[in-house]
This record gives sequence, structure tokens and C-alpha cells, in this order.
Amino acid sequence: MGIGLDRVVSPPGVLPQAAWRLDPDPRISPAETRVRVERLNLDAASFRQLRTAHGDGIRDEVLRIVAARGKMQNPVTGSGGMLVGVVDEVGPEATHGLKAGDRIATLVSLTLTPLAITDGLRRWDGRSEQVPCEGHAILHGRTIAAALPGDLDTSLALAVMDVCGAPALTARLVAQHPGCTVAVVGASGKSGSLSLAAAEGAGRTVGVCPDDVEAARLREAGLADEVVVADARDPVAMARAVQADITVVCVDVPGCEHGAILATRPGGTVVFFSMATDFAAAALGAEGLAADVTLLIGNGFVPGHAELALGLVRAVPALRDLLRARIRAD
Repeated sequence: MGIGLDRVVSPPGVLPQAAWRLDPDPRISPAETRVRVERLNLDAASFRQLRTAHGDGIRDEVLRIVAARGKMQNPVTGSGGMLVGVVDEVGPEATHGLKAGDRIATLVSLTLTPLAITDGLRRWDGRSEQVPCEGHAILHGRTIAAALPGDLDTSLALAVMDVCGAPALTARLVAQHPGCTVAVVGASGKSGSLSLAAAEGAGRTVGVCPDDVEAARLREAGLADEVVVADARDPVAMARAVQADITVVCVDVPGCEHGAILATRPGGTVVFFSMATDFAAAALGAEGLAADVTLLIGNGFVPGHAELALGLVRAVPALRDLLRARIRAD
């Protein structure tokens, strides 16, 4: 089936994402591919938690996690990220079309990717989500990966491809509901700004930012029809700030579920892209509020998602500039 079951060490019978430990043995089966890793991109929620909890010890903690689990999966957030590397060896039964020497980014989570680190992360200062790294990763038959574009620098391409599911699903929902009002929470961040740019066909777009500094950045970029400042963790403030048909949550802090629900009109849709989301709190909160809204878990995969996101970056200079500034700040 090409879903990586042979790599699961414990517990038996679960898929790689749900496994506690994977086997990162560099020897590949006929359907697998080995990648020489150049860089990891930790997801925002995981990086924030690790940085807050471990400070300057973040490097040791990432090394400990990978050594213990055979993959990068933050035990607190449950999330990982993705990677960039060069294809080393391709099994004769692999079907993804990659070949040795291809420089790629994986479009699936590190939480299901067997991984070994060999350089002690010596080139990483622990202050950025992007982690220079030496080691190897194993891609199973259904692992999605894409060649890195030659016209964009690696840091930008990696940041975009890591969150490309958000703008793709936003575009799909807007196409299904033309003329709707779309609110993006965390709109000045990477996934948030891409989602705003993808909302073509919306009647109105609203970018929700946590403070005046972030709001000024978003206004300067001109990606939203309206920019508001509100604490996404404050349900009443969110309800007063915006009422949308589609609310896209891209913040990387916990506690934003109820605010997003109250900011969404009856019959509307809330999409949670943040790995900091407590999905039980979202479901029970909607029930308790008698909120007639559809709750969606943002799936990182939508057909054509990488091409769509990279196309937005190429086509919208203000988006490209905002993302580059965000990467430098991170």
C-alpha cells in the first residue's frame, strides 16, 4: 500500500503519524526513497512551544525527540514540519517520479517521516523555524514531495510549501461561496497572508492581527479589504471585531477556538489550520454556543496546493515582500 507500516516500531498496527517510534534505517525497501536532508522547517506551533519551554536548550530537545522517536514530532503539540533535501536513492517500485539528484521539499509532515540527524544540528542557533541539518529521511510510496523552484530562494520556497494547504483550501471554499466575507485570523503570518491572497472571488476580506505593528504590516501589503486588531483568544473581542462567512484560523497560539466560532455567521465555516488548535474545545464550544457553523480541520493536502501557493508568491509582489520580511524576522 506504500503507507509506511514497515517503518513503525511501536505501537504495532498504527500508521506512521500515530506511531510513537519509527525506524529510520537508511536501507530502503523497493517502494521507498532515501533523501539526504539539508534543512528542516519546524511548524510554527511546535517551534513556539519548544522555544518557550526550552530556550537555549531547544537544539538538544529536538535532537532528543528525533533520537527517541525516529522522526520529528513534538510530544506537546503533536506536530512536526517538513524538510528540504536531495534524493539519494529511489527504490525500483517507487511511483512518485523522483530520481536521484532531485532537490525537493516534502509536502507531508515530519511526524510521519522516518528521520535521522547526523550533525548534532551544529549550524542551528535555535532562533529560527528553519533548521540547517545533515542526516537522512525515508519517503514511503504515498509521501508527497515537490521539486524546489529555481526562481525563488530556498528559505522562501520552503516557508511557502510548508503552509501551502491553507491557501489552497481557502481558494476552494471561496470558489464554492463567491461573494462571501472571509476573515483570516493571524493574517500577517505566512499561512495567513497566503490565505488572504488566495481568497480571490470573496466579496470582502478581513485580516485579523494581534497588535498595531502586525496590522500596519498587513495594511501596507494591501492584501485585505479591512484590517482589524483583536486578540484571537478573546471571544467577545473577536465577535465585536468581525462577522464572516468563512473564518480561517492561522495563529500558532492555543485558545483561539471560541473566538473564531463567535466571529463566524450562522451557516458559515471555520477552518482551523493551526496545530495549536484544541479540536475538542472547538467542537464542544460550538455546541455550547449553539453555533450553527461547520468546523473544518485544515488538511495539509489539497491537489495542486504547492503550485497554487508558489503561483501566488510569484504573482503578488506585496505578498512576496511580506513573506520575506517575516522569514527575516523569524
